[in-house]
Amino acid sequence: MSEGSDRRRFLVAGAAAFASIEMLGGPRAAAAPLGQETSVDDGADPGDAPGIPPGVVEAAERLAGIEFTPEERRTIAETIGEQLEIFAARQARGPLPNELAPATVFRALLPGQRPQWATTEGRVRDFVPEEPGPLPADDAAIAFAPVVRLAGWIRRRSITSRRLTELCLRRLERFDPKLRCVITMCPDRARDAADRADAELAAGRWRGPLHGIPWGAKDIIDTAGIATTWGAETHRDRIAERNAVVVDRLDRAGAVLVAKLSVGALAYGDIWFGGRTNNPFEVEQGSSGSSAGSCSAVAAGLVPFALGTETLGSIVSPCVRCGTTGLRPTFGRVARTGCMALVWSMDKIGPIARTVADTALVLDAINGADDGDPSSVIEPLRIDPAADARGLQVGYDPSWFEGRNARLRPVLAALRSAGAELVELRLPEVATEPLLLPLYAEAAAAFEDLVRSDRDDELAWQAPEAWPNTFRRSWFLPAIELVQADRLRREAMERTARLFESVDAIVSPPFAGGILLLTNATGHPTLVQRAGFTKEGSPYGVTFTGRLFDEGTLVRLGAAVEKALGVSTRRPAGFDA
Repeated sequence: MSEGSDRRRFLVAGAAAFASIEMLGGPRAAAAPLGQETSVDDGADPGDAPGIPPGVVEAAERLAGIEFTPEERRTIAETIGEQLEIFAARQARGPLPNELAPATVFRALLPGQRPQWATTEGRVRDFVPEEPGPLPADDAAIAFAPVVRLAGWIRRRSITSRRLTELCLRRLERFDPKLRCVITMCPDRARDAADRADAELAAGRWRGPLHGIPWGAKDIIDTAGIATTWGAETHRDRIAERNAVVVDRLDRAGAVLVAKLSVGALAYGDIWFGGRTNNPFEVEQGSSGSSAGSCSAVAAGLVPFALGTETLGSIVSPCVRCGTTGLRPTFGRVARTGCMALVWSMDKIGPIARTVADTALVLDAINGADDGDPSSVIEPLRIDPAADARGLQVGYDPSWFEGRNARLRPVLAALRSAGAELVELRLPEVATEPLLLPLYAEAAAAFEDLVRSDRDDELAWQAPEAWPNTFRRSWFLPAIELVQADRLRREAMERTARLFESVDAIVSPPFAGGILLLTNATGHPTLVQRAGFTKEGSPYGVTFTGRLFDEGTLVRLGAAVEKALGVSTRRPAGFDA
């Protein structure tokens, strides 16, 4: 018998131990085999259900962090069979579909709380200049041009969408062997969309700033008839029947999907079934994850923009590594219908590009709710291209900008020069570590079928910190601890809300002071952008975090810093030809 089979037999034998402390979802196998008919409402006394030895309960107490008396253990052991039967009845129904969200829906806004905007609503298309300048003769210069300029050239018909699309397809084919950032090319779909965009322009119809602009999708975002593999060996042949909502919205905006980009398996890390995705600025280094391919392809000038997703750093981390700009929106702003669910109460979809204005254009196109995502909401996107940073109050902790992060002090100087007021603050004192427990539990629930079927063993990355081990150990989370973690999450939301009563935004190093975990749990939006380069030539970044649904303020601050620092146009060596 294999080691994996031994492991699963142990879990079957010890199932009642973990049921006895109300483990979320129960063990891999319960008292009755999967598929066997059971009834929990047959009029029988719960004491008639099969019991377990009290010693099993005593062993389980160590996992739950609690201690019972011998008499209490005996009573638990004699009556625990009722819970086992409940688990077995649920399991007999078979795996739940990934897209089925829990009945309890997370909302970023607290009861009675309303969005507060520091920015008026403007026409996002005004980011596109009336005079974009002459089209470069150099293809690489075109490939690295920002979306706002490409949109101007396409609108004036200085370049066709078909020519720009062919340029992106060639660059993806040419540089993917170095970067491993592409899972599936979409040439036929892309050429059809590009030709349609050009025909519409010829007929006098311009859909807006993304008309005819090529883009790439993180490969957990569904595309009808085209593989969406989730980056995992277990799903590499998966083909969706329908587009994700965000794909349909970008289609309506006239954007041209050219490739499905790599994602760390099941949205973690930069390792997928095709290898490791690499950082264009240092190809011997992974691009970080899990929006690995999206950041790598944008940084290398293979696509003008891409979509990524974030649960806990999957936009921020690879953007920092690859020097791209990402806008992680407020939780609920962008509908996730048709996107792989990892953690229903934390997942977000956001744009990745090379400039702040470009992320605003994309977010404007994908913004909005959908009935397929119960967490999605309808809130206006207030971004004014004419607004600058003057008068904004920006919170910061001076201790964050010491030591290695002293290199970010020019960001503070740029904010002051742009007319923003810097306000010293401290993040609220909340217990952030327990906020990880709902993430572990929801992720394990989302991929229960992989663990029960032993297919978790097929994933290439099996390190202790990788998903397979996290999924397995999460079976032993006490339900009571999850409820307590949820209560602490509410406390974190309340204290963070009070913090934003005194500032419009917070500037910080990307991972300072637990801000990444805190704001992903509370649902606050974050802009991450390039802030400079090390002497070795690797980029480093800075983040701005704003009020709920106030992404416009982040765009104002980010644009001012981008202009002042002048580092956004630097290209990675080896990709600029």
